[in-house]
Amino acid sequence: MAIAKIESLPNFDLGRELVPWEKRRAEGKKLRRATPRESHAEWKPSKNRPDPLKLLMESNKGRQAHLIPLRMGRMAASPFAFLRGSACVMAADLSTTPISGIPVVIDGDAHLNNFGMYGTPQREVVFDINDFDEAVIGPWEWDLKRLTASVNVAGRQNGLNRRERAAAVRQCVKGYCFNARRLQDMGVLDVWYLHAYPGRDNPIVKADPKSKAVFRKTLAKAMHTDNRALMPKVADRKSNGSWTFRDDPPVLTRVDKATKRKVIDALNRYALTLPRERRLMLGRYHVADVAHRVVGVGSVGTRAYLVLLFGNGEADPLFLQVKEALPPAHAPFLPSALGEFQHNGKRVIIGQRALQASSDPMLGYADIDGRDFYVRQMKNLKASIPVEWLTGASFDFYAWVCGAILARAHARTSDAARIAGYCGNSSVLDESLEQWAEAYGDQTEADHGALIAAIRRGEIKADVQANDGD
Repeated sequence: MAIAKIESLPNFDLGRELVPWEKRRAEGKKLRRATPRESHAEWKPSKNRPDPLKLLMESNKGRQAHLIPLRMGRMAASPFAFLRGSACVMAADLSTTPISGIPVVIDGDAHLNNFGMYGTPQREVVFDINDFDEAVIGPWEWDLKRLTASVNVAGRQNGLNRRERAAAVRQCVKGYCFNARRLQDMGVLDVWYLHAYPGRDNPIVKADPKSKAVFRKTLAKAMHTDNRALMPKVADRKSNGSWTFRDDPPVLTRVDKATKRKVIDALNRYALTLPRERRLMLGRYHVADVAHRVVGVGSVGTRAYLVLLFGNGEADPLFLQVKEALPPAHAPFLPSALGEFQHNGKRVIIGQRALQASSDPMLGYADIDGRDFYVRQMKNLKASIPVEWLTGASFDFYAWVCGAILARAHARTSDAARIAGYCGNSSVLDESLEQWAEAYGDQTEADHGALIAAIRRGEIKADVQANDGD
């Protein structure tokens, strides 16, 4: 098993010499000599490529056995669903591809559906990356390649032909490169202050009418997606006045008293990972009930609890998600995690705080029965762009925006000037990743087909459910 040869992030030293951004950009450009941008175009599985189905079976170990058929069923729904759930497969494939050597905090699972809207602590809705289970320090290219592959595969699912898919992927890469260049000479704090507000006009990029309409509709949905709106959908008030979750298996299931006690104890420990002022705020709530809630595609089978709390009366609900954090998909192909990244719950929230422009103030971590967990708000003005609705100009626009947001996320913890220098101003990287994405789209369809065949032969059990639980 090869380990990616990447530099580590620089040691913390406020006394080190300041290197001008122009020089750092030139350093990035020099990296093309060892790893030409054209080298990113090729995807051809090696003869010893691991069997993707065996990798999936390996990733199922330690998960709740009764939910594994549901995970397989959700992945079988389409090639795009397979891509969403198979981060471990793509991580193994990416580990064999060329890298420039510039380390960043990567999302690790930067596909199109892992971008969306959510609320800031100031209760404004922003658009950003919103899933960090696979976050780790690694090559920036791995994130961009996963994103471009998802653009290609989602484009196929939306009926785009090869020319249209290629155009969308190029727009995605253009968005990434454009923002890297824009941020390369910007002040560090200025980069950290940047937010993408979907409800405001953006002078940097002009949206087509359909894209504007889709974003407006999604924003309106986000503004009404909060704790109070979730209450009647998942909980009932009993005759004695108490509130309990409503059983809706397999997505939502009640837990026994022992599990409820363990989750509450974990929340008490989680509180110690919050800043003191937020701990004081959390202390004004009390737990009403706990349930297990299945979410997503790749996360199915992990232990994920939904907790209903009340603060200043029954009109003041709070939903917290207590979600198991597994080792990241890229871990086998990167140097061993050190320090804070060894606790996977802490790794996830560090990744989220590093990559998002504004993060959930309730982020924290704990453990239950020796397993790592992280905690976040469940409904926080969240809404996702319906990618399946997008074609033509609106699909291209969304691909561009996601590429640009990814570049800004990387610039928060790494050096946009070096990345911009490597990317350059020409279309070389656009065209290379267009070819990569098309070839990997073919690979994803083949791997998805292998899963379908294994299910039909009875080798893999699958329970197909329409609701993905998000």
